[in-house]
Amino acid sequence: MEQEQGYDGAVNSKIHYLFNAEKNAEKTNKGSKQFFQTPVKNNLSTVEKEVGELKPSVPVYFIRPNSIKRAASFFLKKFSSAKFPSDVLYSVKSNPDVAVLKHLFDSGIKHFDVASMAEVKLINELFGDAVKMYFMHPIKSREAIFDAYFNHGIRDFSLDSSDELKKILEVTNNAKDLGLHVRLAIPNSHAAIDLSGKFGILPSESVGLIRKVRAAADRFGICFHVGSQCMDPIEYRNALAITKEVLEQAKVKVDVIDVGGGFPSSYPGMTPPDLHSYFDEIFDSINQLGFKDCRIWCEPGRALVAESGSLLVRVEGRKKNMLYLNDGTYGGLFDAGFPGFIYPTKAIRIKGKTELTSNNVAFGFYGPTCDSLDSMKGPFYLPENIAEGDYIEIGQLGAYSRSIRTDFNGFNKNLQIEVIDEPLVSMYQEIHEQEDSLNFAAKV
Repeated sequence: MEQEQGYDGAVNSKIHYLFNAEKNAEKTNKGSKQFFQTPVKNNLSTVEKEVGELKPSVPVYFIRPNSIKRAASFFLKKFSSAKFPSDVLYSVKSNPDVAVLKHLFDSGIKHFDVASMAEVKLINELFGDAVKMYFMHPIKSREAIFDAYFNHGIRDFSLDSSDELKKILEVTNNAKDLGLHVRLAIPNSHAAIDLSGKFGILPSESVGLIRKVRAAADRFGICFHVGSQCMDPIEYRNALAITKEVLEQAKVKVDVIDVGGGFPSSYPGMTPPDLHSYFDEIFDSINQLGFKDCRIWCEPGRALVAESGSLLVRVEGRKKNMLYLNDGTYGGLFDAGFPGFIYPTKAIRIKGKTELTSNNVAFGFYGPTCDSLDSMKGPFYLPENIAEGDYIEIGQLGAYSRSIRTDFNGFNKNLQIEVIDEPLVSMYQEIHEQEDSLNFAAKV
C-alpha cells in the first residue's frame, strides 16, 4: 500500500488505512456511491482512546449508535402510545450519513422525510421497499416530481401554492393516488431558526388552495413547521389551533396533519423544556380540536440525531482567547457561526504533556479557511492553558454538521468513528434515568 510520509518521518498507518480502504471501495463499488465518502471505523471504542491511538490531523466525527437507538425509541414509543394513528418521519437533511441512517432504520425508523432527489435515491438504495418516503419540500422541479413519482414510488408531496399544485398534477398526469399536503406559514417566535419566511402559505390566504388540493388529492393533509430548535412546546398547540381554524373556514375533511419538526436538543445556554411536554401539548390539542381520527405525522431531525454525534478538532494556533482550529463554519461548525449556537466542549491533551488546568475560561474559535467570516464567537469554556496540538471534542453535532460541510479552501477531509461514550450532553439519558427512578419507586 502506497503511503505518504508524515511530519515526524513516520506514517500513521491507521489513518492511512482508513482513507485508502475508502478509495479502494470507491473503485470497486462505483455504481453504489454513498452520500458521504468518509472513512468509517466501526469497532466501538472511546473518544479518548481513539485520540490517543490516532493522534488525528484531520477532524473526526464520533458517532454513538446507542444514542441514536435511545432517541428513536423515545419518539416511536411516545407516538405509539397516542390514541390515534401516527408515523415518525426522520428528516434526512439533518444528517444523511449512511451509517447514521442504518442505525435509525435498525432502531425502528421506517419513514423518511426527503427534500431532494439525492436524498430520495440514497434512501431507496439503502432500504428499498422496506421504508416509505415523503417529498416534503414545498417547491420542487418538474424533473424531481417525475422521478420521485414514476421511478421511486413516492406519492406524498407538500406544496404551498396553486402553481405547485398545477405542476404536480401535470407531471403525474393527474394521478388519483396522490397524498398532497398544504404547508402553512406558522409564526416561529420561539425558534432558534425561523422556517416560515421562505415556505408556507399564510393561513389567511390558504382557504382557496386548501379546497383545490382537497379536490385533487386522494389523501389531503396540512403540514407546518414551528421552526428549528423550538424552545416552547405551546407553539405546537398554537399551530394546531390555526390549522383547525383554516379547515373550518374551508369546510373540508383532512386525512393527515403533519406537525413537522422543531423538536429541540440541548445546548449550553439553550436548555429546552422536557421533551414530554412537547408531546403533551400535541396530543392534548389533537384530542381537544377533534383531530384524533386523522393520521398524525412528525418530522424530527435534530432531536433524533444531534446528541449522537460529536466532532473532534485540533488546535493549530492560539492568539489570546481565540483558538485557530482545523475545522470551522465552512466545515462541520456552520451553526456556531452566523446562527451563533454554543456547543458543549471537552478539551483533550495527549498524555505525556503538562496536564490541562481545571480552570476554564471563555474562548472564541477561528476555522482553517482564509475567510475572516470563518469565526465562532462562542463563548466556549475550555482550560485556560489550552494550546496548539490539543484537541477539543465538540458535542451535539450529530445534526446539521455533516450535511452542511463544504470543500471550501480544500479543508473537507475528515474521519468518522463509532464509539460507546455517552454524549457530552443528553436529554434522553436524563429522561431514561427519571423513568428508571419512577419505575423503582412504583415497585417499592
